[in-house]
Amino acid sequence: MKFLKGLALAILGFLLSLSLIVFGFTLTINQTILNPDFVASQVDSLDIPSLAEEVLREQIPQGQEYMSEVVAEAATDTIAEQELWIKQQARDGIYAFYDYLEGRSQSLSVTISIESIKESLRDNLWEAVLASPPPELEGLPPAEVEQAFNQFWSEFSEEIPSTLELDESLLDAEVMEQLEQAREIVGYIHLTYKALIALSLLLILLIVLLYRKVRGSTRQIGITFLTCGIISYVGALITKSIAGTQLTQLDMPVYLQTWIPQLIKDALAPLEIYGIGLMAAGVVLLVVSFVYKRGEPSL
Repeated sequence: MKFLKGLALAILGFLLSLSLIVFGFTLTINQTILNPDFVASQVDSLDIPSLAEEVLREQIPQGQEYMSEVVAEAATDTIAEQELWIKQQARDGIYAFYDYLEGRSQSLSVTISIESIKESLRDNLWEAVLASPPPELEGLPPAEVEQAFNQFWSEFSEEIPSTLELDESLLDAEVMEQLEQAREIVGYIHLTYKALIALSLLLILLIVLLYRKVRGSTRQIGITFLTCGIISYVGALITKSIAGTQLTQLDMPVYLQTWIPQLIKDALAPLEIYGIGLMAAGVVLLVVSFVYKRGEPSL
């Protein structure tokens, strides 16, 4: 009888350990990748002016190298003027996408007008050109300078859409199929998250019922919590260390060299906190198991 009881407790302890460790990773995914608040906060912390500057530089027509510096300066001014609006539009788009991804909305439709951005960029570009015209335009009448600028802007602005749209009608069948698969996966992750909570509570209850003693049950559960907490916390630290080492070997733009390491740190923070919480709970349960009186009644 004792053998069967010990075997049952060992199996329950193993299953509890497994469910707690898997729950830690599921919790991390729910708090980061599947959390629009987290995604929006990371977008807010991104150096948008630097990102916009790089994108705009790539749109400069050949033979207009001078304009590259002018565009960079104008883009910085434009983003500074419109930064709050840009971040708000980004947040709205993120929440709309997650509503669709998590099944709260049955259709995907995000439209953001950037006409005001284009107008602001044009004004800032024109001011920069007037302040420092290209060598070939120096000394020309303002009307001719403006004509040359208008020609450049006509070519340049064609590469910048007036609206940014994300709609099901704009996506091909393959992309829509992938989105549908993503929605299913998200549903499974949420279901797994809830199931692991219920399973862990059930396993804890079964361990308590089998022991029928406070000392034995709190000790086994405490050791399990402490062990899983250490595994989760150390796993997060090791992942951060490995990711940091790999990042140093990559040639990244300056504005990503600080953003990505912080992103990794923030993404692993829930797992670290979870590990610390489990360790704390495990220590408390172990203390209870050692200080509880031996003459305890059966549960």
